[in-house]
Amino acid sequence: MAEKEFHEGDHVSWASHSGRAYGVVKEKLIDRTHVRGHAVNASPEDPQYRIRNDHSGRDVAHRPQALRHEPK
Repeated sequence: MAEKEFHEGDHVSWASHSGRAYGVVKEKLIDRTHVRGHAVNASPEDPQYRIRNDHSGRDVAHRPQALRHEPK
């Protein structure tokens, strides 16, 4: 199965505890880092994306498998 690819500025959504959440991709993460105090084990083989949540304005990180493109 082909990996999903997202780019800076893409509008995406993901499943959250309160339904679907929406946001904008800020960057592709390919190194281990922290987002809002949480460790993100990203690597070139297993990238994640930093996303700015539309509702809260906070950054989150998700793997591409959890995301889907949304119309702008």
